[in-house]
Amino acid sequence: MKKTLLGLSALLTISTAAAQSTLTGAGASFPYPLYSKMFAEYKTSAGVAVNYQSVGSGAGQKQITERTVDFAGSDNPMSDEAMKAAPAKLLHIPTAIGAVVPAYNLPGVTGALKFDGPTLANIYLGKIKTWNDPAIAKLNPGMTIPPLPITVARRSDGSGTTYVWSDYLSKVSSDWKNKVGTGNSLSWPVGTGAKGNDGVAGIVKSTPGAIGYVELVYAKQNKLTFGSVKNRAGKFITADNGPASLAANGVVIPADTRVSLTNSANADAYPIASFTYVIFYQDQKYGSRTEAQAQALKKLLNWMVTSGQQYNEPLDYAKLPAGAQKKAQSIINSMTFGGKKL
Repeated sequence: MKKTLLGLSALLTISTAAAQSTLTGAGASFPYPLYSKMFAEYKTSAGVAVNYQSVGSGAGQKQITERTVDFAGSDNPMSDEAMKAAPAKLLHIPTAIGAVVPAYNLPGVTGALKFDGPTLANIYLGKIKTWNDPAIAKLNPGMTIPPLPITVARRSDGSGTTYVWSDYLSKVSSDWKNKVGTGNSLSWPVGTGAKGNDGVAGIVKSTPGAIGYVELVYAKQNKLTFGSVKNRAGKFITADNGPASLAANGVVIPADTRVSLTNSANADAYPIASFTYVIFYQDQKYGSRTEAQAQALKKLLNWMVTSGQQYNEPLDYAKLPAGAQKKAQSIINSMTFGGKKL
């Protein structure tokens, strides 16, 4: 009998330890390639497994509101109104800066096309229907562009990438702002929907004449051609780590870090860039959570904004600027458990 009790006790100890060494997250597909690398490395170094489901920012925000995950991933910060639905105070920290690019499939065209904001807006409004439209031709003198119909690819799920894309278009096109606006989920005038950045990339890759907005790493992984975009200073900028990181230069990052980086005033910045965020509860005592689990989450988040930043640039994300990193650490250090500072 004693042996049985001892065996049961040992199993309970192992079960508790396993629960404390596993964290769960869900949300944005935008940072999924980065998070996959980060969490694999963190498990090796810290012994903590992180199960992150790439289900879209909207679904991630819903799951953290319902307290079914330890943290959510989102490319756009939750609004004040959305956070009112949560049972307690939510916090945001940025973990990286990423770029959203117009990727396209145009057989026979060599060299990357140039786009500006109004042209991209008019493509997604359904006003520009063929690739040889005068508006596209004017931006690309000397290029022979076939008269292929444009197939517009867009997200079908609640998406932070959609939020970033539509936030940019709302800033550069009054027509887009008035007819469609900014959001994770939109009433689209045109387009074929797909789930996740990988879904949109798949449509573009398999459809001659298609255009879609995807996070930079998805365009590169799928070997998609993507265009440069005219920024506020009038320069055509191709997305990569440097121009994406410059989007934060000159932007006043508030104490809660919720801010838009699109259409940056920096003369060398890529204009469709954004922080990607992790969202979590300030007070971690709820449900069956233990203080050990709360400490594990705090350690993970601190690692992501410090040592974990080494994985950003190799995967085509920009590191956090020093000011954003400092504010993220301050937010993490405000975490509590039952009102007591962790």
